[in-house]
Amino acid sequence: MALPEPTPDARAHSDRVAAHVGGEIAASGGWISFARYMELALYAPGLGYYSAGARKLGKAGDFVTAPEISPLYGQTLARQVHQIMQAGFDEVLEVGAGSGALAATLLEELERSGKTPRNYLILELSADLRERSRDTLAARVPHLLERVAWLNRLPPAFSGVVLGNEVLDAMPVHVVRVRGGKLEEGGVGVRNERLGWSWRLASGELLDAARALDLPEGFRTEIPLAARAFVRSLAGVLEKGVALLIDYGFPQREYYHPQRKEGTLMCHYRHLAHADPFFLPGLQDITSHVDFSAVAAAARESGLELAGYTSQAQFLVNCGITEVMSRTPAENGAAFLPLANQANRLMSPAEMGELFKAIALSRGFTAPLQGFREGDRRQAL
Repeated sequence: MALPEPTPDARAHSDRVAAHVGGEIAASGGWISFARYMELALYAPGLGYYSAGARKLGKAGDFVTAPEISPLYGQTLARQVHQIMQAGFDEVLEVGAGSGALAATLLEELERSGKTPRNYLILELSADLRERSRDTLAARVPHLLERVAWLNRLPPAFSGVVLGNEVLDAMPVHVVRVRGGKLEEGGVGVRNERLGWSWRLASGELLDAARALDLPEGFRTEIPLAARAFVRSLAGVLEKGVALLIDYGFPQREYYHPQRKEGTLMCHYRHLAHADPFFLPGLQDITSHVDFSAVAAAARESGLELAGYTSQAQFLVNCGITEVMSRTPAENGAAFLPLANQANRLMSPAEMGELFKAIALSRGFTAPLQGFREGDRRQAL
């Protein structure tokens, strides 16, 4: 695939990121894990993809998420948040708010329904994205801005609604392969002044996790140790409430199916998807599909309940997306047809409807969740 050429300034920035990674590789004896490389490429302060100033989301960026595709997404999700808040919660914690589009839409909708959160907390590690989300909220809900606070770590304790839209897929993953009957870990080294794959025998927690999968010879895939750790950390602070995570991925038996013998690692650059994580480090997103079985297992081991799991399409239908759309008369074609097209992108099996899943984790919340009342697939995990 022919990928677009970056500007000279962007190329120079990528060279600085590569040099930074190369310096760490040299300091570590010539090798770092792929998970560490992914962490540096995405999050190194002032350098990483999410930490530097280039636009990432929307038409001018590298990819578009559901909140940018349509306000229908946030308006419908707000109905699930409202149900949870009716149980006596008055705080929302969004992890990785990106442009702030989802936060703004949720606050608008919750205010409309008479359930405005007392506090809307945003956990965001990127200073750049903090500013962008602040600008979005200041433009759309300036009267509610005083209720919003930005965090750089999970609070010590939280009760309420936790939201994470396309958060887990951007967490660093370890890569393993089976070669000659042995489990090897994928890492990164430098050869001919270029970053590239370097393999060594897997060990420790990664080896244990890979052995449990019983992978066949020649198989290469990702293991989400960081996502599991995040869920354990979340369980440690969620005193009471519901965590709702929406992302693309599969249950374990589909994730490690033979048809995915090369794994799910994917990069996004200027709205083009490709599989080279060493292309222009710092200028492209690097992601992996989510193993929802691993997320559910980490939650259960940490004392959380699995409160629901279904496709994004089913979740949105259950939450009443058709009722939200009905606010716009179908007779008003100029307004309704764009909404119908947006709903198709969110819900069509050929678009986001089936690949994206919603999973709910809870503690001390026993009421059936609206978003999972039909089509709950938690038995698949």
